Amino acid sequence: MTDIEIAQNATLRPIGELAAETLGLSPDSLVPYGHLKAKVDLDKIAKSEDESPAKLVLVTAISPSPPGEGKTTTTIGLGDGLRALGRNALVCLREPSLGPSFGMKGGATGGGHSQVVPMEDINLHFTGDFHAITAAHNLLSAILDNHMHWGNALNLDPRHITWKRVLDCNDRALRHVVTGLGDGNGVVAESGFDITVASEVMAIFCLSENLADLKRRLARIIVGRNTDGEDVTAGDLKATGAMAALLKDALLPNLVQTIEGSPALIHGGPFANIAHGCNSVIATKAAMRLSDIVVTEAGFGADLGAEKFFDIKCRKAGLSPHLAVVVATVRALKYHGGASQRTLEEEDLGALESGFANLERHLENIGKFKIPAIVVINAFASDSEAETQKVIDLCGRINVRCVLSTHWADGAAGAKELAQTVVDELEAAPESQFEPLYPDTDTPEEKLRKVATEIYRADDISLSKAAQRKLARLKGTEAARFPVCIAKTPYSFSSDPNAVGAATGFTFPIRDIRVSAGAGFIVALAGDIMTMPGLPKKPSSEKIDVDDCGRITGLS
Repeated sequence: MTDIEIAQNATLRPIGELAAETLGLSPDSLVPYGHLKAKVDLDKIAKSEDESPAKLVLVTAISPSPPGEGKTTTTIGLGDGLRALGRNALVCLREPSLGPSFGMKGGATGGGHSQVVPMEDINLHFTGDFHAITAAHNLLSAILDNHMHWGNALNLDPRHITWKRVLDCNDRALRHVVTGLGDGNGVVAESGFDITVASEVMAIFCLSENLADLKRRLARIIVGRNTDGEDVTAGDLKATGAMAALLKDALLPNLVQTIEGSPALIHGGPFANIAHGCNSVIATKAAMRLSDIVVTEAGFGADLGAEKFFDIKCRKAGLSPHLAVVVATVRALKYHGGASQRTLEEEDLGALESGFANLERHLENIGKFKIPAIVVINAFASDSEAETQKVIDLCGRINVRCVLSTHWADGAAGAKELAQTVVDELEAAPESQFEPLYPDTDTPEEKLRKVATEIYRADDISLSKAAQRKLARLKGTEAARFPVCIAKTPYSFSSDPNAVGAATGFTFPIRDIRVSAGAGFIVALAGDIMTMPGLPKKPSSEKIDVDDCGRITGLS
């Protein structure tokens, strides 16, 4: 059966009933979106002072092969496995973007018997959060253009407008556009579109603590500069209130369930290659009030998602994670060992051992944050016993616990050993020793160099002239204390997607710098990374259809 057939044949419970039984939530704490989805009223879930804080577990991964390694599937399987052990665990995930759903990777609700459901709703419109974020972002764009049209009282310099528009769809034709063409249609200007998940509004949405914090952050968004070279913000344009009005309902986290009946919060969804790649702070902190173990994920490999989770989300939100679970697959290890994508289902112990360097480096990097880590092999039918044992043996040589998990095929039963290993690790080291990679007081250039040399293992960084100019403007400003968010390819430690394995001997190129003042971080664009992806030659959209009964097919 396909993922969508498994999901559509699952027996699901009314969300109110499940919320009451698994989380102790009363009906008045939920805002229902039909029978199977609800938003959670945060005012109704305050945790008692005498309750111990929840343990926070991050699921991350090695550098992925193009199809991905099942990190979300593993997160869900681990959550189900922990609850099967009698642990009060809660999964926190990101909302899927329509970009990959209709593009190359497909949806992001897990797979097999480790899925969150209703998967069709979650992968498509869900509760409308992404539409609200898109609308809020584009409202600011419209207010900005309207201000320029009606006299430009703030003296915005048309050459230095930095605020674009967004759309939650892969569309390369919109990367560079001209707006305002035609008589009476405003000021003619070069602009473009980013994908919604790359919007600063998305980052603000995911890092805000509450509605008041959201409004403060929205007001700080920099839209451009005036003719005196001073920053102009959304607050200057008096756009904050209207944007917040579009986002206030979306700010409540979404509650759904897994196929096995475990609760899951899904909220926010920035990509880790072009944004900070984590679900919302609001959802994570809500989960920590509702459970004893919170299992969350960060996008792509640990060089992107985990680093940004630690250095941006945990730093900003005051979170102290206890354990990292690193997902590896036999096929990805062979890919990083030089095997071609056509031969990944064939046994190749040599390529697997060569590719182990990628996993080993990610484990070393996680240790730099003082976080213990374990490895989970996400099983595929094509894996041979010899290959699986080889990974376990290689992990043993570096004293890292490694377990095989068959959650895709077997659900919670297949994740039993993984779940028990996580419990053992949490009980062995109950206090978090977490430390960020760099202090706030480092200069932005020092922060960029530390990430590039200590996490990516570059020899050094190179800054374009534009990046140098923009960094120079930050000296002595509040933004100079911001963490850095590096946008780069997810397929390699370097900026070259073809440099698989554990790349060394390279200089890491940074072509541009953007200040996300509302989100509170500095974005550095590396290599040829795009903030508006394009569709592949044969997009996933070609397989998706709706039958005469309204059942969606082909979505995965």
